[in-house]
Amino acid sequence: MAPKFGTSGLRGLVVDLTPALVADYTRAFLAACPTGGAVHVGWDLRPSSPEIVQAVMQAIRAEGLAVKNAGALPTPALALAAMTTGHAAVMITGSHIPADRNGLKFYVPSGEISKEDETGININLGRAPAGGAEGALEETPGAIDAYVARYVAAFGATALSGLKIGVYQHSSVARDVMIEVIEALGAETVALARSDIFIPVDTEALDPETRGMLAGWCAENGLDAVISTDGDADRPMVSDATGRVVPGDVLGALTARWLKAEVICTPVSSNTLVMEMGFDKVVSTKIGSPFVIAAMEAALSEDPAARVVGYEANGGFLLGFEAQGPAGKLEPLMTRDCMLPILAPLAAARAAELPLADLVASLPPRFTAADRIAGIETDVSKAFIARLTEDAGARAAFFADMGAEDSVDSTDGLRSRFAGGEVVHLRPSGNAPEFRCYAEAASAEQAEELVRTYLAKLGTDLG
Repeated sequence: MAPKFGTSGLRGLVVDLTPALVADYTRAFLAACPTGGAVHVGWDLRPSSPEIVQAVMQAIRAEGLAVKNAGALPTPALALAAMTTGHAAVMITGSHIPADRNGLKFYVPSGEISKEDETGININLGRAPAGGAEGALEETPGAIDAYVARYVAAFGATALSGLKIGVYQHSSVARDVMIEVIEALGAETVALARSDIFIPVDTEALDPETRGMLAGWCAENGLDAVISTDGDADRPMVSDATGRVVPGDVLGALTARWLKAEVICTPVSSNTLVMEMGFDKVVSTKIGSPFVIAAMEAALSEDPAARVVGYEANGGFLLGFEAQGPAGKLEPLMTRDCMLPILAPLAAARAAELPLADLVASLPPRFTAADRIAGIETDVSKAFIARLTEDAGARAAFFADMGAEDSVDSTDGLRSRFAGGEVVHLRPSGNAPEFRCYAEAASAEQAEELVRTYLAKLGTDLG
């Protein structure tokens, strides 16, 4: 499959991400988008990242722009550094996908690129190098320190005191950052399963083996929680003391409540419990951070003082207002972040003197599950969803075991709600040959069973 470009960036097989292709997309980004005169560059821990970094840096410097070399660091730390200085950024990462793939994420000085920026980049592909004077190369090692300081200053030295937290390090680029932050907030940490081999952890669809490891670690070490991230650390993972993973959209809702947010912007695939939590307004969007950001910007345009946040079902959290933590201010950060939705629920549970599981249990009883089938081409997935969307008979046959259909939402893919309150949502991945299934029900077990059932049906129908 040829590399694919969208608002999540450019992604493809490493063998197809040639220096020429990488340079072409980098030049197109520089031509289409504002840069502030410099570009911060960072990368994850994939073995292919250093070579791609060199192609990106060379292309930037050939266009006469300065490169700010940030090194290997979390994507939100790179974005924070670039936005703070009014510059653009490029992150070399494939996020959660396997090590034989990689990609680029682009940031303008105000944050993540928009759908309009995506169009502009595509239009500018094929440009010849500018020539002329070469831009400077500067080392900027302070980005991680600034990212850590952001949370230490806001939460304070005792926010997590008394907690014992496991840190599943694997190959996350934030594996040391997580320990540094958690210990600075007063918790004891246990480092777990650090790996020199890249491990593609999808925090939205953890495999049974990983879930089993979490439970084992909690029991063996007497942990209050286990935390982790995906490869580039813009998605959180948090389990309770039993090893049970708290879904990203539950972390998002808990974080929004802890921040005293008023307006919540989140994709249609997120758990609908947020609509029962008393927020002033909940805006449902298409799946993808550019759509969440657009909804946040619309809310802030309507009321610049609104306490607006956004989050995705994978847990990536966006802060749209100046919030107040237990120890200090937390400035806005309009890009997907893993650290805030890890820290806020843990701090809320600690302040309430509750186990994290009890804090989660206090929320409205709606439960979600998600997983995917790999190897299904996007065109095949789209055609299948189009057929079910347009043909009520085909849809009824596919969902024959679900009972009467209550409503259908085609905001992003096909989201069917049934008379019993269950939801099944089918959608092709936007950046990989995967078919995703989301489900919502009155119990976690039922939601998980729905996902298993309908992924099996999809495998049969599309296999």
